[in-house]
This record gives sequence, structure tokens and C-alpha cells, in this order.
Amino acid sequence: MRYLMLSEAGGNAPDEKLFAEMGAFVEEMTAKGVLLATGGLAPDPTVLSSVGEDITVTDGPFAESKEAAAGFALVEVTSREEALELARRFRRIVGDGRSVIHQVF
Repeated sequence: MRYLMLSEAGGNAPDEKLFAEMGAFVEEMTAKGVLLATGGLAPDPTVLSSVGEDITVTDGPFAESKEAAAGFALVEVTSREEALELARRFRRIVGDGRSVIHQVF
């Protein structure tokens, strides 16, 4: 099962401890073959909306920067529970904030 994990921008500035802990976490997931892709996301997304034949393109950023997705990870795990545990571990490393998980079909 594949899951896309999105992390919303938080208020905490990263420090050396966070970089070290996140590096070890990413290395562990990569070694286990769980992590398929990861990356940061620019704070200025483009949003497309459609109604009938009309398509509207709106440039970001979001109304509130804390709503913007700051990063993502695509993982392959055996269950939703395993994906949730990875997300919990991630949140413990990065601190306060919010993550969203989507199963990918």
C-alpha cells in the first residue's frame, strides 16, 4: 500500500538537531525500502479549479502560510497502521504542526 504524507508548514525554524534526527529517519526508511520519494514544496502553489468548461488558475500562496504543504513523503507499507506510525514518528521529530495522509491507488 502506498501513502502520500503531506506536512503543513509549521512555525518552528529547523535546527541542527532536527536535521540530524530527520536525516537518520529518512536513512532508516530508505534502507528498509519504505521511502519511495521525499521532498520540500515551494510555498507558492498554483491551484486549478473547474466548473463545466471554465478552468480558473490561481497562484498561491495560501491565505494562511500555515495551511501550505511544506513537504511530502511517498511511502510503501503493508498497512494503514504502519503509515500512521511513520507519520507519528515524523511529527515527534518535527514538533507541533499537522500532517495529512492519503492512500495512493
